[in-house]
Amino acid sequence: MNETTEILAEGKFVRLVRQGRWEFAQRKNTTGICVIVARTDADEIVLVEQFRPPVGARVIELPAGLIGDIPGQEDEAFETAAKRELLEETGFEARHWKRLGEGPPSAGMISEWITLFGATGLSRVEAGGGDESEDITVHIIALDQVDAWLEKQAAAGIAIDPKVYSGLYFAAKLPR
Repeated sequence: MNETTEILAEGKFVRLVRQGRWEFAQRKNTTGICVIVARTDADEIVLVEQFRPPVGARVIELPAGLIGDIPGQEDEAFETAAKRELLEETGFEARHWKRLGEGPPSAGMISEWITLFGATGLSRVEAGGGDESEDITVHIIALDQVDAWLEKQAAAGIAIDPKVYSGLYFAAKLPR
């Protein structure tokens, strides 16, 4: 579809555009999003929780972040970004990385693509919690208890990002 794109509004990180009848957002200053499915040797999944202003709630998510958003590092390799984000958000490093897949997380709303990575052979080397602009809580949950834990969080009013459930699918398939 090669329709003209009209810019309706533009901020520092996002622009709102129209193509034909479609209005959607485009993320600026990044080449993509990396999302990490981090599984410990003890069969646990590493999740993060943070307040998300667009939904006005705390959200349980997989560790994730922007790729190529650092000035001077616009050509950052996707796996390099995934390693950086895992360490920054959770304090973990991984010995083994596997690219699991990619796709649009909300194809009717935003043009961005996510790339899922599996991370195993984890070692905790820092506290995590994000950078100076973030307030991230790290959760390490046994895979055989994660369903009940997520239900409890949802009942307490914490939103669950649906990508967590995709991550659980992949976590079960990652080699130890």
